[in-house]
Amino acid sequence: MNRRPAEREYCVEHAALSDVGLCRSNNQDSLIVSPADSVQPGQAPGHLLVVADGMGAHAAGEVASQMAVEIVLRVYRSLANGKPAEAIRQAITTANSEIFARGAQSDELRGMGTTVSTLLLLPEEAIIAHVGDSRVYRLRGNDLEQLTFDHSLVWEICDAEKVMESEVPAFVPRNIITRSVGPTSEVAVDLEGPFSLRTGDVFLLCSDGLSGQVEDEEMGTILRCLDPEEAAKTLIALANLRGSPDNITLIVARVNRWQPAGAGRVSDHQASAPLARKVFWPMVTAAGLFALGWLLSGPLLAIPAAVVGAVLAGLTAFVRNKRRTPLATAPQERQRLGKAPYTACDCTLNEQSPRCLRKAVRETRDVAINRLWQVDWDHFERLTGQAELEASKGDY
Repeated sequence: MNRRPAEREYCVEHAALSDVGLCRSNNQDSLIVSPADSVQPGQAPGHLLVVADGMGAHAAGEVASQMAVEIVLRVYRSLANGKPAEAIRQAITTANSEIFARGAQSDELRGMGTTVSTLLLLPEEAIIAHVGDSRVYRLRGNDLEQLTFDHSLVWEICDAEKVMESEVPAFVPRNIITRSVGPTSEVAVDLEGPFSLRTGDVFLLCSDGLSGQVEDEEMGTILRCLDPEEAAKTLIALANLRGSPDNITLIVARVNRWQPAGAGRVSDHQASAPLARKVFWPMVTAAGLFALGWLLSGPLLAIPAAVVGAVLAGLTAFVRNKRRTPLATAPQERQRLGKAPYTACDCTLNEQSPRCLRKAVRETRDVAINRLWQVDWDHFERLTGQAELEASKGDY
């Protein structure tokens, strides 16, 4: 028997990470994840995920982003009687007002601002509210789509002139955003959706510390092949490997199963546990022991150890990770707000799929040699060989 929408929900598996990167002394990013099962009676529904990338002198950006995620959560949950899309819009405009007022009271905080990208996963659909250049992606099957418009100078030029980003002159700064939460008394909030939900959908929210270092195709391949926790670790590791001039923050959320509200949460990932135990986790363990050996050789080697462990485990795992079959689909989605998707990337697994992870392994090797890292190269090559052997089987 089909249950009423109010009686069913998606089981969502998520991982959320934030990293200072290699060039910044402090982390001005913030994030928050509020699961649907934490909602109290009388509060607005759904899984609420928020990423914010702060900006401002001294600690101002840090203050702005932390205020943003806390205010958005507080205000959205308090608006139980309205439509979710309007509630999340109001939550962001309230955050803007409070951050602006706080900045006006202090010379050190004056003008502070932050991006805000939010994702609501409701029983029937997903809704996005967004300001700035932090992004929300959705991986559905083989297709990775960017569901938010970057409020950046480059994207505004592309939109106005109808040109590709590669056609924008090099002298145009890539790091200037045209809209943010906090610096002015009012802000326009983009709403996108609603988007239908399917079992197996994977959403990625991230700051530009990730999207500026890792290509969409690489993100899609990693999200397609690894579970949220391992995908999050690998994406952070790749961004750090490439220099990570900015803070890196991301949330990976995978819709695992449509099920009655309050029922036991058993995910597709858990159902495939025998395969994971036989193939994936032995490689993760081997890579982890490799990383631990490095770490014991000196604390400065923690970053390269994490990079190699994540990348080599990922390369071996993804060719053995079978495509999950959708168990259910949501009803036909209503007329959408916004114009998403803004970009799309085909991430079909085939003989070319390992190349992004092979590239990461090569980058790791080159950086290790150039920086004179103390590496057990015999062990490194054994792990690489095992990964290449799995890839050569062509079991996609």
